[in-house]
Amino acid sequence: MTRAVQAGITPDGAITILKAGNQRFLANKPLLHNLRRRVTQTALGQFPFASVLACIDSRAAPEVVFDQSVGDIFTARVAGNIVNEDILGSLEYTAKVAGSRLIVVLGHSNCGAIKGACDGVRMGNLTSLLDKISPAVAAVRTEGERSSKNHQFVDDVSEMNVQLVIQTIREKSPVLKDLEDNGKIRIVGALYDTANGKVTWY
Repeated sequence: MTRAVQAGITPDGAITILKAGNQRFLANKPLLHNLRRRVTQTALGQFPFASVLACIDSRAAPEVVFDQSVGDIFTARVAGNIVNEDILGSLEYTAKVAGSRLIVVLGHSNCGAIKGACDGVRMGNLTSLLDKISPAVAAVRTEGERSSKNHQFVDDVSEMNVQLVIQTIREKSPVLKDLEDNGKIRIVGALYDTANGKVTWY
């Protein structure tokens, strides 16, 4: 990734690249990444084409599930892929300053943070984090038990949480909303399935 290559990638093109990477991941046919060479190439600068806000879950690392390498994408990771002012500031940097063309809010199935929010867990500093997911819990109308025992409920909350995080990004970051309104970036949601490795976009 050079500045010229990055500039030539449209927001839709960035989505296409990530979709192709996930297809390679699913097929177990990753690109041959020369990581040491990438380290040298990016030593004095970076020009990632996309930014991914993802959960800390060890099964859902964006660089892995999208088959990307050193210098390709920015990643911000926090339990439940929630957003706060620090994450917003980071995303503003990636898009406005560093030229990233896409922001992906990536949730995943069977998410521990989502389960905690569904069950109303209260524990130390985790409490305030899970409170940021509670609007998604309240918004979902899945039939059956409203707890982590209901797997469909958990996954529906995960999807709703992604949608509400996107809404929050647009509402609380005039910088990013302006970039999106002017076609400079796109802000999209996706959900990673921990059972099969597939990323579903919406």
